[in-house]
Amino acid sequence: MNRMLNVACRAWLALTVSLTLGGAARAQGVTDTSILLGQNLALQGGKNDYGVAAAQGMKLYIDQTNAAGGVHGRQILTRILDDDNKADIAEANARQLVKEGVFLLFGAIDGGPSTAVMKAANDLKVPFFGPLAGPPTLRTPYQPLVFPVRAEHKGEFQALMNWGKSTGLKTVGFMRADTPVGQMHLANVQRIAQELGLQFVQDLPFKGDVSDAQISEWVKALGSSKPDMLLNHGSAGLYQKLVTQAKGAGLKTTFMAVNSGSSQIAAGLGPLAKGMVFSQVVPSPWARKMAIAREYQEAARKADPNAVFSYGALEGYMTAKAMVMSLRATGRDLSRDKWLRTMSDARFDLGGVIARYKDGDHEGLRFVDLSIVGSEGRFVQ
Repeated sequence: MNRMLNVACRAWLALTVSLTLGGAARAQGVTDTSILLGQNLALQGGKNDYGVAAAQGMKLYIDQTNAAGGVHGRQILTRILDDDNKADIAEANARQLVKEGVFLLFGAIDGGPSTAVMKAANDLKVPFFGPLAGPPTLRTPYQPLVFPVRAEHKGEFQALMNWGKSTGLKTVGFMRADTPVGQMHLANVQRIAQELGLQFVQDLPFKGDVSDAQISEWVKALGSSKPDMLLNHGSAGLYQKLVTQAKGAGLKTTFMAVNSGSSQIAAGLGPLAKGMVFSQVVPSPWARKMAIAREYQEAARKADPNAVFSYGALEGYMTAKAMVMSLRATGRDLSRDKWLRTMSDARFDLGGVIARYKDGDHEGLRFVDLSIVGSEGRFVQ
């Protein structure tokens, strides 16, 4: 990761915004010159590559917006807390941010922390915009205060299994967390398999730490059930170990996974990642086919001529762009109530991909793409 961008990002992530607020509107994080957003992010002190990349992308768009005069003359400020990818810390952070007077909660990372922030948002009646996660709980049942941007995981499962079927694969396995949300993912995978005429043959649930011996038992199970494709939603590190052992045992399974952790998995596996298929919820950050990708590349190069592009940074950039568009659409007379009225029927063109929101359906984006790991670990669309 580019050293200059890392230094800038660390400085930004360390920023604590302290404001003296007064009056009803000001108590919601709005002053004559600024809008304060509260961010709980899974940065893990800089060790979470996807979280750091997403934060860089969000910073890139917010900096660009502020340099151009902000939103109706107001600068966007952020108060950032690191949840260490732990749900209990995420909920506590969200409550602390609201207590400190943020206008909205914006952009948590991963399913567990995002669901925890949603709980705090619902309890405190504060909108939660742009969780960078795809669990069904963010949309089902309908959450009137939660506004995802990226597509839901079931859309990723659908795209992966559609591709598998189109290439002649017929049987499916799934590795996932042994949690209530993991059970919901399993139900979606099984339903999609049935609709596509595929046979579901293997469920690999996990809890907490998994020993090498348990992974060996999983490899034996896969050797018996022989799934043509194995999908993953869960620990990137654990999936790397499973793929390594499975390929060492000569299994011919096509290994697939959702977007989160794709770069980490590919980098960790090295040559063993070749041929793996990942769903992606943003366009390729290296291609120039879509307007949003070109916009992101140009902004990143303007900020740093040696910028390194990534899926995580583009997702953060797109999420921040949708946030800014929602603030602009609300107008200068800004309050939470007026923002919610704007979002009751909103459509934002982010640059060739459309985010939609209306009462009863906070769809966000439907965009899902596929990438395959080619030679030298590069993602090919």
